Amino acid sequence: MPDNEYQKYERACKRIEKNNAKLLEQFDQWLSAKGLSEKTVRRHVENADFYINAFLLYEDAIPAKDGASHISMFLGYWFIRKAMWASPRAIRENAASLKKFYTFMWEQGQIDRDELQDLKETIKEEMPEWVGTIERYDDPDITDPEEIWGL
Repeated sequence: MPDNEYQKYERACKRIEKNNAKLLEQFDQWLSAKGLSEKTVRRHVENADFYINAFLLYEDAIPAKDGASHISMFLGYWFIRKAMWASPRAIRENAASLKKFYTFMWEQGQIDRDELQDLKETIKEEMPEWVGTIERYDDPDITDPEEIWGL
C-alpha cells in the first residue's frame, strides 16, 4: 500500500475507533439497562470491542455499522487464527455478544432488520462448522490445513 493509501487507511481507522468508543459506551449502558451483571456486560463489551476494533480494522477500515456481514469470516477463520484464547466456548460467547451488539445497533437505527436477521441466521447455520474447525485446528494430530479448514 503506497504511503498515501496507508495514511488514508490510518486516518479512517482513527475516525472509526473514535466512533467505536462512543458505540461501546452506549452498548455498555444498553446492556446494563437490561439488568445483566457487570461481569456479563464487561464480557459482551470486550468481545464487541475485539470485533469492531481489531477484526473490522485489520485489513480495511470497516465501520461497525457495516460489519454484520463479516461474522462468518471472523468466527470461522480469523478469530481461530488470531485469538490465542479461541475455543469452542469462546466462539459461542463471541457469537452471543455480537448478536447482542448488532441487536443494539438495530435498535439504534444503525443497521436494518434484514442485516440483523442475516447475522443471526449465519450464526445459527454456521456455528457447528466453526466449532468443528476450532476443534480440528487445536487437534495436534491434524496437521494438514485442508483437513482443518475443509479446503
